[in-house]
Amino acid sequence: MYRLYDFLHSGNGYKVRLLLNQLQIPFERIEMNILQGETRTKEFLTKNPNGKIPVLEISSNQFLPESNAILFYLSQNTAYFPEDNWYQAQVIKWLFFEQYSHEPYIATSRYWRSILGNTQEFQTQLEAKQDGGYQALQVMEDHLQLHSFFVNEQYTIADIALYAYTHVADEGGFNLQPYKAIKSWFKRIEAQKNYINIDQG
Repeated sequence: MYRLYDFLHSGNGYKVRLLLNQLQIPFERIEMNILQGETRTKEFLTKNPNGKIPVLEISSNQFLPESNAILFYLSQNTAYFPEDNWYQAQVIKWLFFEQYSHEPYIATSRYWRSILGNTQEFQTQLEAKQDGGYQALQVMEDHLQLHSFFVNEQYTIADIALYAYTHVADEGGFNLQPYKAIKSWFKRIEAQKNYINIDQG
């Protein structure tokens, strides 16, 4: 059985929990309190030298970190990853977009505001994150005005990766009200079979 080293409030951990649940794959979830340094211990660093969650333990000597790499691994030969090479590349494109153009703004802001709960200390950095976050949201909005999902009108791991932090972007101080296409996309994802909320372990 897989083991998932996770932090319940993490959107990156949620991505993996959501896909595992939708695939109906049993797993053991191991909570790692990142606020108390539990991912910086000598023992955990043998699993992921980068000291971050999530980490999927595949076997006693196989540990896979990085949420989008885990999504890729789990989705092979399933409906959540296309068979066609072009559409596979489109999924990977959106996974890179999520990590480099989306998460650094939206996820980081949420972490500072809602998990650390310290907006005063990070106020300058939060303000600096606004433009990049809204640019990412607009890219998504423009795409979703023309498409039901991000790749080939099919619910894939690209949607899971982007949904995880987008649907809680308001917790990072982003106003989602103007983004009608994104909000409609939320509903389509939440209607998927075996959907779970971010706070479900």
